[in-house]
Amino acid sequence: MMDDTLLRLAETLLAECRKHGAMLATAESCTGGLIAATLTEIAGSSAAFDRGFVTYSNAAKSASLGVPAEIIAGHGAVSEAVARAMAEGCLRKSEADIAIACTGIAGPGGGSVEKPVGLVHIAVAGTGQETMHQRMTYGDIGRAAVRAATVEDALTLAGEMLKQMVAAAD
Repeated sequence: MMDDTLLRLAETLLAECRKHGAMLATAESCTGGLIAATLTEIAGSSAAFDRGFVTYSNAAKSASLGVPAEIIAGHGAVSEAVARAMAEGCLRKSEADIAIACTGIAGPGGGSVEKPVGLVHIAVAGTGQETMHQRMTYGDIGRAAVRAATVEDALTLAGEMLKQMVAAAD
């Protein structure tokens, strides 16, 4: 069962997208499709949700989204550069106007001093807009909690992108 807060955020974002004729797509790593699942939990979401990519492996990020292997090798899969490339690749490879991407370390384990458990990079690309990015450090709060927090912050950032796009069109 989905968290009520996440469902309300998804419902609001989808309603605003429908109102402004915008379509969403997702490119997810650490959330494994949870952002797309949250959006599609809302009845009628197909009017504003195009598709979702779950690109858990580095090879999938490159093959499905066009993330250059040298960006992954140079910055690591959990990085601002990769999150931005994921969002921009998702935008190119979909029919969406707004693409949401995330990559991170949900835990347990897998972290380091440089990239601790709970580190997540979220990026949102919008047609004709500069890609937005947020570096989140949730801490080692548990895998489910990191993933849920990522969904919440990703949907919120997508809403900010939509507002920016609407303002630019006025």
